Amino acid sequence: MKHSQLVSKILSYIELDSELDHFDKIHETIKKDLIFKGTNLWILAFAIIIASVGLNMNSTAVIIGAMLISPLMGPINGMGYSVATYNIPLFIQALKNFSFAVAASLIASTAYFFISPISTAHSELLARTSPTIYDVLIALFGGLAGIVAISSKQKGNIIPGVAIATALMPPLCTAGYGLATLQFNYFFGAFFLFTINSVFIALSSVIISQILKFPIRTIVGEAHKKKTNRWITFVIILVLIPSIYFGYLLVEQERFIEKATRYIKTINITEGNYLLKNEIDAKNKTITLVYGGISLTEAQKNLIREKAVAYSLGNAKIEFHQGFSFDQLTRKNSEVENLSSELNRLTLLLKEKDQQLEILSHKSDLGKQILAEIKVLYPQIKTCTYSESEIYNVTNSAAKKVQIVIFRTEGRNLYNSEKKKIEDWLGARLKSDSVKILFEN
Repeated sequence: MKHSQLVSKILSYIELDSELDHFDKIHETIKKDLIFKGTNLWILAFAIIIASVGLNMNSTAVIIGAMLISPLMGPINGMGYSVATYNIPLFIQALKNFSFAVAASLIASTAYFFISPISTAHSELLARTSPTIYDVLIALFGGLAGIVAISSKQKGNIIPGVAIATALMPPLCTAGYGLATLQFNYFFGAFFLFTINSVFIALSSVIISQILKFPIRTIVGEAHKKKTNRWITFVIILVLIPSIYFGYLLVEQERFIEKATRYIKTINITEGNYLLKNEIDAKNKTITLVYGGISLTEAQKNLIREKAVAYSLGNAKIEFHQGFSFDQLTRKNSEVENLSSELNRLTLLLKEKDQQLEILSHKSDLGKQILAEIKVLYPQIKTCTYSESEIYNVTNSAAKKVQIVIFRTEGRNLYNSEKKKIEDWLGARLKSDSVKILFEN
């Protein structure tokens, strides 16, 4: 007895009949939300533009705002409800309105992205092009929440939350981006994601409508019911199989990233080499390693590759790049030292040349200086010629430098004793014993 009471108490918490709205009200609510003209059409157009701007600027907040005001849930719930109640006229009306809404959304988003100056695919756009089984689960349970809320007397704010969770607007806008930029991989991926969301939201409506036993408002034969159920099964399988495949790929990529992360932690330091940077490309199963230190040898690279086998990464492609190496740094330092040494040598050579030029400049004035000094003692000396030359000897190939000074006198000739004094003075003055002096009258 106690056991049955406990079960009854638990069932009282999960049963929906007590809060179920009147079937006629539910029917009218769903029919009203099917209509896409006037207010609903304008709201849809505004929501599409807002979502497109959000995707264009990579703004999550703007995208959420667009999903909040989007009226796309109405015809999808209408299709699910009409299938569950075998209401073919209502289904055709819902399908027409849904197709019109999708076409209008694609036209608006394509036009926006065509005239937008920003054409880069940001993360929010890329996230809407790879549907997986997880998108199926989100759409299914989000749709369940939506139809339950519509059926309840206490509708609350569930519908906006469902619109955000199932994310109907962003895939449509991303499909428009693909059309505008002629990137059809974006279009097909995003439109498939939108189709998945739509189908499983509608499926959730079918499930809840049948569980809550919504009344069938038209006369339907058993054959028609079976045919409808077969079509529902076919559409579910058609959409579900690719989603499972993409979901499998996503799981494999996540596993690859996890294994690669653990593997990379074991190869941070390898015989004097330090891992500076790493990149994991799960889609192409590639790991890029950038090392700094001594340049890696082929044997070291093979050893790093062999370690990957222990982490089930034997089929992964491992690429190596050298960030900086000590031997390269040593070579560069040696090159710098050589350049510095050569620069010093050239600097010294320039200094020597400057000194030689200074000496030559000084020597060009030396005859003038000698004349100025000697005419004080011997005023009859009127001119002085100074030059340097070399004396060659047949017995000696080496030339001997000699300084030549020529004096020209006017008036009284110089005595030999005076000439001797001048020779001694010039030898001391020029600090040389190889001075040749000539006197001219």
